[in-house]
Amino acid sequence: MSSSQHTAQKIGLFLGPVFFAIILMMQSSGGLEPMAWRTLALAAWMVTWWITEAVPIPVTALLPLSILPLIGVMPIAQSTAPYASPIIFLFMGGFMLALGLEKYNLHTRIALNLIRLTGTHANGIILGFMIATAALSMWISNTATTVMMLPIAISVVDLLPKSNPGIEQTKSFKLFALSLLLSIAYAANIGGTTTIIGTPPNVVLVGHIREFYNIDLDFSTWLLIGIPFSFTLLAVTYLLITRVLFRNGLGDISGSQDLIHEQLQKLGKVSKEEKMVMAVFGVTAFSWIFRKPINQLIGVDILNDTIIAMVGGTLMFLLPTDFKRYKRLLDWESMKNLPWGILILFGGGLTLARALEQTGIIGSVGAAIAQNANLGYLILLAMIVAVMLFMTELMSNVALVVIFVPVVFSIAEGLGYDPIHFAIPVTLASSCAFMMPIATPPNAIVFSSGHIRMKDMMRAGFILNLVAIAILVLLGMTLVRYFY
Repeated sequence: MSSSQHTAQKIGLFLGPVFFAIILMMQSSGGLEPMAWRTLALAAWMVTWWITEAVPIPVTALLPLSILPLIGVMPIAQSTAPYASPIIFLFMGGFMLALGLEKYNLHTRIALNLIRLTGTHANGIILGFMIATAALSMWISNTATTVMMLPIAISVVDLLPKSNPGIEQTKSFKLFALSLLLSIAYAANIGGTTTIIGTPPNVVLVGHIREFYNIDLDFSTWLLIGIPFSFTLLAVTYLLITRVLFRNGLGDISGSQDLIHEQLQKLGKVSKEEKMVMAVFGVTAFSWIFRKPINQLIGVDILNDTIIAMVGGTLMFLLPTDFKRYKRLLDWESMKNLPWGILILFGGGLTLARALEQTGIIGSVGAAIAQNANLGYLILLAMIVAVMLFMTELMSNVALVVIFVPVVFSIAEGLGYDPIHFAIPVTLASSCAFMMPIATPPNAIVFSSGHIRMKDMMRAGFILNLVAIAILVLLGMTLVRYFY
């Protein structure tokens, strides 16, 4: 971490409590109720720490748990409840399934087989990596997916100089390396939008909608939005990178298929454990997708996405791989790799959102905008999607969704629109940060390879940001309104 980042952290550590204290002193000035001022004070403190990362982001998310009761906004039982929201356990179950995939390298096997299908042509290899990365990011962390795919991609890049000495100095080689690595980061970000559990902002949105409107965004209906969006943006991204922005002009890359075959050989035959993990994963995904027909078949509305996720995750700890030694697919030691901080972040975000809503702050924002807004539906949707997309280039997309989506709810309500029609495109926009290395972990990971210049990422990212805004607005005007 650079010295400037350390300086920002130190300043933020001091400014957060200072903003909190200043706003608390304003609670007698009118305009808002005292409870609203107190909640705003806490929100200012949290936003400051989130932006500067003065402390780890999940630690900031613990503030509402204790501060809201201390300042009299809500009792401790109410401030702790969102940390045990069903949405958190939905994501926890998804994480447990992902741990099984990663422990037995099943995700690597899937990725390599997908890449092998696309051939030895340079652009075909890029397409294969994009498809494999996006497919895995639908189910496991986009960070983990990128970390796994990067060394395989680097191996492919290193093949060219071995078979063609001196090619590393050519423009074609540099463009191919740049395209391949950028495509992995972008595909990881895009793939996560496909499913509810694919990326944390989606889960935060589901939690907000349940919290504010007592409506469940179920897994299968989300797919009707997520699949068209991710496939469209993935296809456009591939075409822009390979045909417009960074045309490499390379043909077949000799040895690439041998490399993939060699990697698969190292994995060996499909193990019993991999088959068991795939069976659990398949049954869980099937149950998510066909939950409603299953409930109708059994005559009781008993299954929901959280129950399915937790049953699938728990099975990973129950199914034995060696009954005599009592070894199972996962043991508790495996859980040390579960990103507990993300779960805490969800809880803190839901608690803050509940406080903002209960004290009337969110409603006041919506009412104020509604009184002064002369914008049409299309322009308003485009504006808030663009604001979210470009803001997420600079701060955590999860934290941003936590803060911004409730405000979007209020804006939509104040103008007489359905909040869900705005909230879904806005949330998807938070996963479309393509310009900056700091915007998402996948961007940072591939940027660290040394094959990408900042100006290239910014140029490609800016164009893709504009494309994403257009697709999201179209999505919000069509599929989102149709299915919700």
